[in-house]
Amino acid sequence: MAAVRSWRPGWAFDLHGTLGVLRRGPGDPSYRATPDGALWRASRTPGGPGTLRLTVSPGEGLVGAQAWGPGADWLLDRLPALLGADDDPSGFDPAAHPVLRDAHRRHPGLRLVRTGLVLESLVPAVLEQKVTVEEAHRAWRRLLTRFGTPAPGPAPEGMRLAPSARDWAMVPSWAWHEAGVDAKRAATVVRAVRLAPRLERASAAPADEAAALLTTVPGIGVWTVAETTQRCNGDADAVSVGDFHLSNTVGWALAGRERTDDAGMLELLRPFAGHRHRVCRLIRLIRVHAPRRGPRYSPHDFRRM
Repeated sequence: MAAVRSWRPGWAFDLHGTLGVLRRGPGDPSYRATPDGALWRASRTPGGPGTLRLTVSPGEGLVGAQAWGPGADWLLDRLPALLGADDDPSGFDPAAHPVLRDAHRRHPGLRLVRTGLVLESLVPAVLEQKVTVEEAHRAWRRLLTRFGTPAPGPAPEGMRLAPSARDWAMVPSWAWHEAGVDAKRAATVVRAVRLAPRLERASAAPADEAAALLTTVPGIGVWTVAETTQRCNGDADAVSVGDFHLSNTVGWALAGRERTDDAGMLELLRPFAGHRHRVCRLIRLIRVHAPRRGPRYSPHDFRRM
């Protein structure tokens, strides 16, 4: 029997545009969009495993939610926060730049999510360190398929919960290697999951405290912290400094520069303090990117090393 809740956002809500940031590639076993327009997510919550199904009534803007599993009540209690109710865009002026004005016009329903689940965002962020997105998504998919568990309820076939902290710690070295994850990233994940109860406190902490807590784990730096707190805390100001493409993307969108370093990106984002991540999300949603004139980055195959 599903637990049920309805909730009506006070803005032009975009379900898939808002929650799409939580999907780790088109084959993410913990996330599924189905032909009927529903969005499914499988999560490990403090209340236990849970599956959430979300739909939006056309013309009404009413979000309908169904949840299954021991974590169902936890997921439904926090539904508004997940969908952006805690996000405050006041003070952000998209009219300050024509690219942002266009992006906001095309995505007026964007709100920043807040999952409240640190490990759910931290582990895939570690897998994305210093590799291509395709490599990281492939590793996430293979690890969840092998070591995850079936999502509760009538979830679409193949949906999986990410491993628990204990199960992540038990993944053998050969399985990390087979998934294309090098020893350094694997070791960072293992160190983090062994501190999971402490790290989960970061979801309720101010930005500086959350960063200080997460970076106590060797291998977790400013980029990984930002990628995590953007999702679990809904941090509208967290910038992914050190990202392979972001600085050039922001530089091209806001200043027409083909090459911009992190310092230059932060200078361009300075007028948007408090909303720098929101600016980056909007720029990425309209798929603006600087011309790529150099050789294409070749994925690593750690399985041959």
